[in-house]
Amino acid sequence: MDWYKEALYVREQTIKNNELFANSLPMIASENILSPLCKEMLISDFHGRYAEGTPGNRYYEGCEFFDKVELKAIELAKKLFRCEYADVRPTAGTTANMAVLKALIKPGETATVLDTADGAHISFGKWGAAGVRGINLVFYPFRDEEMNIDVDGAIKVIKETKPKLALFGQSVFLFPTPLKELAEAAHDVGAYVVYDAAHVLGLIGAGYFQDPLREGADVMTGSTHKTLPGPQGGVILSNHKGDREEDKKFLRRLNFGVFPGVTSSYHLHHVAAKAIAFAEHLAFGKEYAKQTIKNAQKLGQALYERGLDVFGEKLGFTKSHQLLVRIGEGKGKEASQLLYRAGIITNMNMIPGDKDPLNPSGIRLGTQELTRIGMKESEMEVVADFMKRVLIDREDPKKIREEIKEFRKDYQKVHYCFHEGFDGYAYHKLV
Repeated sequence: MDWYKEALYVREQTIKNNELFANSLPMIASENILSPLCKEMLISDFHGRYAEGTPGNRYYEGCEFFDKVELKAIELAKKLFRCEYADVRPTAGTTANMAVLKALIKPGETATVLDTADGAHISFGKWGAAGVRGINLVFYPFRDEEMNIDVDGAIKVIKETKPKLALFGQSVFLFPTPLKELAEAAHDVGAYVVYDAAHVLGLIGAGYFQDPLREGADVMTGSTHKTLPGPQGGVILSNHKGDREEDKKFLRRLNFGVFPGVTSSYHLHHVAAKAIAFAEHLAFGKEYAKQTIKNAQKLGQALYERGLDVFGEKLGFTKSHQLLVRIGEGKGKEASQLLYRAGIITNMNMIPGDKDPLNPSGIRLGTQELTRIGMKESEMEVVADFMKRVLIDREDPKKIREEIKEFRKDYQKVHYCFHEGFDGYAYHKLV
């Protein structure tokens, strides 16, 4: 066998993927694209190195420059999220959640949480990190029309179950969690409050959506590659200062949950790219987050006006980057595949009342990547037209794909970063 041809095959598929996304409308709510400077960090020598431990206290030599990078990443994260503690080591949002669960709750103890059918992330479900930890999960009641937690019902659940942890945050996250009231109830029964900000981390850092660390969360976890457009990775944040023995113990538990809990070395090139992303978000995040939300709200309204069943109509459809659209019973997968053939990349998604995650009744949309390439409200009207033509008018997806490819030619630059005006066609190809 010619192994060189095998390697070239992988390269060829990678280039085809880059071209696919450069010529489509990427609308998966958990994805984004990197700035050139972030991307540069990922191909640096950091990529193959190890740095077990903490800055100044390593198991390996050769970490002097990385120590400075990690300390800078921590400093920038604290500034961005206005907090006292930041751990940039988790390699994913799920890894961050795993670390917190390992630190703060034992197998068999109880945590309260939303059901995944109501929008919670799978890492807080019985099949994810919470299940791996062996946690007893008790679910909050949910208000379908408001796409949010039933506050009175959730307070009752918290008071009755007296959980060790009260978990919040969602994978389908249209509206802010009513956190103040719920955190107060959790603290009254001695529970820690953990808020998974994975999807909305960039919005929160920019001062939008909500402010969990000032609304009662003891810990906020997040992903660094969604509305915060950095490298794939995770972060753990807290306002516990460590100036009291109780706080010191709490932070030591968090640290131990990360290492040696769920990481060894932790993708040093990603930490460097996180530092860049934090700096860029401090510079451009407010403008970017504001436009992302405006785009989502405009798209929701435009889809609704064109006959699509968009959740949250009475509340303005969304206050985040996300939209949830009801397609029909068990028809979410068919819709997402049809859109994909037309050049619109989305994902099927469960909606309230669904039982089977493999045959859901909705699709989820995100505007964070379209915003990143320069689209604004007027472009959301165009996107809504494309979607209507696919899902309602049932036009030929191949014809629409060609139109979308032509439409995308004007949106090939990465915005809201230090290299404004960067050529997206070059970006999407391997160099």
